[in-house]
Amino acid sequence: MKIKLWGVRGSIPCPGADTVEFGGNTSSLELRFGERLVIIDAGSGIRPLGDYLMRHDLPKGPIKTELFISHTHWDHIMGFPFFTPIFIPGTKLSIYGPVTYEEEGLDRIIGDQLTYRYFPVKRSELAAELKFFPLRESTMDLGDGIRLTTKYLNHPILCLGYRFEHEGKVFCTSFDHEPFRNVFPTNPDDPNYDRTAAEEGERVAAEENEKILQFYQGCDLLIHDSQYTRKEYLDSRLGWGHTSYEDAINAAHKAEVKRLVLFHHDPLRTDRQLRDFEQTFREQIAGKTKLEIWIAREGMEFEL
Repeated sequence: MKIKLWGVRGSIPCPGADTVEFGGNTSSLELRFGERLVIIDAGSGIRPLGDYLMRHDLPKGPIKTELFISHTHWDHIMGFPFFTPIFIPGTKLSIYGPVTYEEEGLDRIIGDQLTYRYFPVKRSELAAELKFFPLRESTMDLGDGIRLTTKYLNHPILCLGYRFEHEGKVFCTSFDHEPFRNVFPTNPDDPNYDRTAAEEGERVAAEENEKILQFYQGCDLLIHDSQYTRKEYLDSRLGWGHTSYEDAINAAHKAEVKRLVLFHHDPLRTDRQLRDFEQTFREQIAGKTKLEIWIAREGMEFEL
């Protein structure tokens, strides 16, 4: 498996002098199994990925690829209309993402970006062949010896983590996720306190967090949401659906992950801050774990 990061930001693209080193594009990555191409997420980073495919893949023949969407929040699908291969005859694109219980399915949510209301080209005018496949939690065989496990994450809308296994190596994504917590009052002095509810809430949160650790267990590379520091998270971001750096590192350590890439940077985070975070967290875990840590950068590549 070869992995390349094309977009590493969360919420909104943030180009500028303070984001040159780590990049300002939102979520998108390239995953290769030999000649087979898989793309995860269609944030603004999918635009330069598409340009790369036009230069390097199209000369070898029509582009055939699979696109796995973690969820349909804007920052994870906004680059789709600018993905050049969808305008090229012969392109075949299979699009997978979490099943939606809204009136619109995955095809409408993603495809309706291509209407005159939002974009100068309509979906009906695309040259590519598009097929949409809604996903739930499951394990499936993708062919070519690739095994995929999907896992619901804790986010305000349905969001999937992806675990790819191939030739003894494991790659996991957890792009938008918040640790599960007890949402019931636990202080007996609280007028809304209910002992049974409080105890049940603690049990369920612990069970769900354990399922997440099992999903990450032993993976060779985990790319994990880490939009906030622990202090930022506790002060004002509870319930927003994102993880702190510290919680992501702790989960990866518990799950015996080999390499962790901290991802989905807050748009206000500068290159200097991210460099400092990388150094600080590496120093904090030195000698305490075998876990290796990187802060995600556009263009970063890994081979498993």
